[in-house]
Amino acid sequence: MSHLNDPTLSTLQFYATATYPCSYLADQEARSQVAAPTHLIDNTVYSRLIEQGFRRSGLFTYRPHCDNCQACLPIRVDARRFAANRTQKRVWRRHAPQLHAQHAPLRFEPEHFALYRQYIRSRHTGAGMDDDDESQYSQFLLTSRVHTNLIEFRDDEGVLRMVSIIDVLSTGLSAVYTFFDPNAPGSLGVFGILWQLDRCRVMGLPWLYLGYWIEESRKMAYKSQYTPHQVLRNGAWASS
Repeated sequence: MSHLNDPTLSTLQFYATATYPCSYLADQEARSQVAAPTHLIDNTVYSRLIEQGFRRSGLFTYRPHCDNCQACLPIRVDARRFAANRTQKRVWRRHAPQLHAQHAPLRFEPEHFALYRQYIRSRHTGAGMDDDDESQYSQFLLTSRVHTNLIEFRDDEGVLRMVSIIDVLSTGLSAVYTFFDPNAPGSLGVFGILWQLDRCRVMGLPWLYLGYWIEESRKMAYKSQYTPHQVLRNGAWASS
């Protein structure tokens, strides 16, 4: 158990979990530091925690705390200075006129869950997530004590193509999770990040938090393609 040197977080306690197999690096053991109690982690507290490298999964707020590895680096994109590359501009031109974003209640909807299952079975087979049932899905994505938006993206015919779960924090937006139709043409995942960066600018928020980036992980390589960005090393955010 430990505490962080931040007055806003003085009521929290921090625990290290037992080790478990790393999801990103082969033959590595991982460990997390967990913030508790969960009922004290509101929007103000979580905004401070995310600046110190924490993320949330449902009510579980954590950051990497591995014994012999510091490969997981929190990454955030500078929304005000972001400049799309040629590929990203092409994706935006393709999807922006055709996909219509709208807020939806943060609650279970069979249509959302069906799309989630389709996405997981296509993109994450064998990773354990393809076994998620309705309860696990709801705990993972629909349980929150912070300001969380669920955004639907539908095409001109009203067909659901993508769903993004986004936390709205004091210093930016946090991309919790996005899932989409894996059979739809174009790069919907890229469009989802571009839309969130655009939303940051509209809301006057400086950062889009994209979770963790591991240089050696192909799964996370896409995050470094949004520039300029910063990573958190040794307690300080700096350009990578």
